[in-house]
Amino acid sequence: TRHVSAYAGNLPLLTEDLARFAGENYTAAVICSGDAERNSLLEYLTDEGYTAMSLDDGTVLPESVLNGGKSPVLLMTGEFPGGYELAYPKFVLMEFSKEAARPSHGRFLKKKKVKKSATEAILSYADLDVGDFVVHEAYGIGQYMGLETLTIDGSSRDYVHIKYSGSDKLFLPVDQLDRVSKYIGAGADTGGVKLSKMGGADWNRAKSKAKASTKEMAKELIELYARRKRTKGIRFDPDDEMCREFADSFAYEETEGQLQAISDIRADMEQPYPMDRLLCGDVGYGKTEVALRAAFKAVMSGKQVAVLVPTTILAYQHYQTFLSRMRSFPVHIDMVSRFRTPSEQAASIRKAARGDTDIIIGTHRLISKDVQFHDLGLIIIDEEQRFGVAQKEKLKQIAVNADILTLTATPLPRTLNMAMGGIVDMSVLEEAPGLRSPVQTYVMEFDEALINEAIRRELRRGGQVFYLYNRVEGIYGVADRIEKAIPDARIAVAHGKMEREAIEEVWDALIKGEIDILVCTTIIETGVDIPNANTLIIENAENYGLSQLHQIRGRVGRSSTRAFAYFTYRKGRQLTEVAQKRLSAIREYAEFGAGFRIALRDLEIRGAGNLLGAQQHGHIESVGYDLYMKLLEEAVIEEKGEEVKKPLPECAVDVRCDAFLTKSYIASAPQRMDMYKRIARVENETDYDDIIDELCDRYGEPNAAAVNLCRIAWIRALGRQNGITKIEEKDGVVRLYTTAMNAKAIQLLAGAYPSLGVKVMLGQNPFITMKTKKTMRNTEFLLEILQKYAAFSAK
Repeated sequence: TRHVSAYAGNLPLLTEDLARFAGENYTAAVICSGDAERNSLLEYLTDEGYTAMSLDDGTVLPESVLNGGKSPVLLMTGEFPGGYELAYPKFVLMEFSKEAARPSHGRFLKKKKVKKSATEAILSYADLDVGDFVVHEAYGIGQYMGLETLTIDGSSRDYVHIKYSGSDKLFLPVDQLDRVSKYIGAGADTGGVKLSKMGGADWNRAKSKAKASTKEMAKELIELYARRKRTKGIRFDPDDEMCREFADSFAYEETEGQLQAISDIRADMEQPYPMDRLLCGDVGYGKTEVALRAAFKAVMSGKQVAVLVPTTILAYQHYQTFLSRMRSFPVHIDMVSRFRTPSEQAASIRKAARGDTDIIIGTHRLISKDVQFHDLGLIIIDEEQRFGVAQKEKLKQIAVNADILTLTATPLPRTLNMAMGGIVDMSVLEEAPGLRSPVQTYVMEFDEALINEAIRRELRRGGQVFYLYNRVEGIYGVADRIEKAIPDARIAVAHGKMEREAIEEVWDALIKGEIDILVCTTIIETGVDIPNANTLIIENAENYGLSQLHQIRGRVGRSSTRAFAYFTYRKGRQLTEVAQKRLSAIREYAEFGAGFRIALRDLEIRGAGNLLGAQQHGHIESVGYDLYMKLLEEAVIEEKGEEVKKPLPECAVDVRCDAFLTKSYIASAPQRMDMYKRIARVENETDYDDIIDELCDRYGEPNAAAVNLCRIAWIRALGRQNGITKIEEKDGVVRLYTTAMNAKAIQLLAGAYPSLGVKVMLGQNPFITMKTKKTMRNTEFLLEILQKYAAFSAK
């Protein structure tokens, strides 16, 4: 089947496609939202000269249709989650109504999630592996040695083992994992990081120096913000009916991240100063649709849009995508690239200067001196990591006041650093579109028999294959070798030195499904979207960079079909240490969101790059990237004259019960670690319910130890929020140590639980003491007590 976009009540578009399908002898069925809509469509189609009939329950189709004769257009009512086309037998189902175009709004209700900042979203991808360096705000830089299950007084808990300088060790309860972050800074990848001495003065000194440096930087940042706000930009019009129609014509359900990014960009564009926003989302996460909405909004406000892309192929692909999405709207789209002759390019440039073109898509040709715009309002830069600083600055000079939207899957360290430092606004797409699964990745020595079998398997399931060989001189020999092994396959070659007509011809044939195997160079690296291509083979993968391998892998797995990627290296070749690291990383980073992990890995390897031209490397390295960003955020708030929100005091929970994720419940160590990080971030009842729901969905009904762990995280959060520093349960007695006694709350608690003997013990470390309820589990009882105490304190 092939997907058919919803028509959202667009009659001209529907009749145009009906005429095409009728010409190819298809039987067409159209779904309407109700009888009134169906009847008016029946009348319209009849007036237009179509034979149409309503299809109700029990309607008998004419003999002519059943015998393969020319079919009338069949109209029916109902709901269906997507139109489709069957090539054999020739049948197409089309969705006409506006309601059918947007199944996500109203029909599928989702629980609202608490919005994370873009910086938090990116840093949450910093995975911890044994041997990684970590930062604990109180104790400094240590080395993560793994999870250890310790049994104390008959109760088992998991602890994070962190090694510090000398023989110092820290065993941190997993419910306090939110206090630890991965150390990101130069040297993290090579092991050249100095460990802190636990309780030593060096760490506090390093923190103080870093804090002092952020104060200077905060002044520069605020001045930069003020300058940006003073720069006169374009205030785009609020979304009108046509913008809403354009959004409704999107054939898929948007992810929450897409909707949030669209909302952020819309708000930026309606401000009177220029937008500078980074849209960060992994390959295939739907960045193009977000950019399309921004471009359409700009055009509806009477402004021009320039879309800068790194390659000719991507320019052509974007050109086709923009044409397809906007074909039923009054938008003029053009392209300048090597796919156009010099005279065609000159004509396109003249039209852009006159204002006849609304959206112009192009490669580096767009930043040539002869390119002028009539009224440029928005610049979209796709795959920013492929452009140099000079090229990006040149584009900004073309239109000083234009809004800028930058799209990337694996941002450069400096760009990521600026975005996370708040110099550039950032939106993050974290959620993969529905029904997609990660690409199954294999790293192996080249084996011709095995590769040929992988190709045959893809062709047997009706798919297409990308075969990457990055040397033009040997590429035709590779194609001949494959042709001899698989003579039935339709094979084509594509590389950057081919004539533009030849590349265009190959590309069109690939999109139409007339090519089974494309033997090519890295010409396919960026943005290419062929949903039916689901096997990728790369020869000599050891010669590619990590980001490049990830980008190329993103060319497959763009549909619900499981995709495969084979990264092969030469037989018998001794790989360098760097190549080994790269290939093991690409295998490790196979899941969704890997683009962010690769960007953070780059940040570790290369360092953060200069921020605002000031040398900040030493300070970032001394405390780690995560803590430095936290200090910078606080310094900016202070500089603005606002009050910095003080962190809540820590609350230790010491309970006699098993509280950990057993290996029998979650077998994978990285998944266990990830879940521990998430449980440690529980703040309230909603978070608790969400985490329990997720455990049930992913791993089945949680056992008692897992439930206890989740409850302890919630108990700890309640304790921190109510000034309790330690909660201790032993031999049927509970002690709540507190820095701020609330006499009224304690009195109400004693009245609510008269049998527990609630008392206050004053002294150097005052605490509230009471007996436990024998009829309840201790975590269940503690949770009830803390909730009651919080409610009484709030009165």
